[in-house]
Amino acid sequence: MNVVVTGGAGFIGSHLVDRLLADGHAVTVLDNLSTGRAANLAAHLGHPRLRFLRGSILDATLVDAVMSGTDVVYHLAAAVGVGHVVKDPLWTAVTNAHGTEIVLEHARARGARVVFASTSEIYGTSDALPYREDGPRVLGPTWIHRWSYSTAKALGEHLCFAHAERGLAVSIVRYFNTYGPRMDPAGYGSVVARFVSQALDGAPLTVHGDGAQARCFTFVSETVDATVRAGTLDAAIGQVFNVGSPFHSTIGDLARLIIELTGSGSTVTHIDHAAVYGEGFADTRTRVPDVSKIAARLGWQPTIPLREGLARVIAERRASEAR
Repeated sequence: MNVVVTGGAGFIGSHLVDRLLADGHAVTVLDNLSTGRAANLAAHLGHPRLRFLRGSILDATLVDAVMSGTDVVYHLAAAVGVGHVVKDPLWTAVTNAHGTEIVLEHARARGARVVFASTSEIYGTSDALPYREDGPRVLGPTWIHRWSYSTAKALGEHLCFAHAERGLAVSIVRYFNTYGPRMDPAGYGSVVARFVSQALDGAPLTVHGDGAQARCFTFVSETVDATVRAGTLDAAIGQVFNVGSPFHSTIGDLARLIIELTGSGSTVTHIDHAAVYGEGFADTRTRVPDVSKIAARLGWQPTIPLREGLARVIAERRASEAR
């Protein structure tokens, strides 16, 4: 197939490009490199089935041209990372909402199928655990910039369903804390990337808050597999799916596990959220997905334990530093 990956130079996007090329597809990457990195695609430099375009999803003329002859669009381009969101909420809102509208509009006009990458942030501070796709959304006040990301992504989902009513074949995947090689310590997956970097450097691992907040970590190859299924299986059309591990770990336990796996002499230190993100920042205590829907409809479930996945990340990081 002819496939477009917006945000294809990002962490998850570049791994998706790896998979799509390995599956034999022709891939066009559209990325403005604001948070993505060209180095993430370096292994495919000169590949005859890969085309890279540096540009923005806000450029409607470019997006329309990219969609010509496209079978499937994996829309991952977004302003991501809590630090980026809090620092520039306007950029977050415009990119994630208006940019998504442009992608959906031109994909529908060109007859392309779409997979929209959404987020577990959708659920906000809901305590209806584990999170089901049809569960409630509970958010804080609008002047807390943290919630602008959740709101913009939710609007993106609303736009997906609105375009579906007009004929767009679209599926939505809600990612829960994906980790793996190529993580950006300042972007998506930052907690694992930061901890690994600190541990290998022998520096204290900085845990934000008390460390009792719980998250579910999914290795990137498994996130990619779920995403590909959402873009190729008929059972995915018109549906939204949680993509994540059902097994949670506290951030404090994650830090201690990474110290153990690296053999580091690092200690754990705690820092208040306000010192990092400013006053009024709100965090979610526990975020756990119900993945029964994606298992039943698409036959997907994660199998890589956190310990094994982290060992791969650490090995890759050491190998890259040795080169």
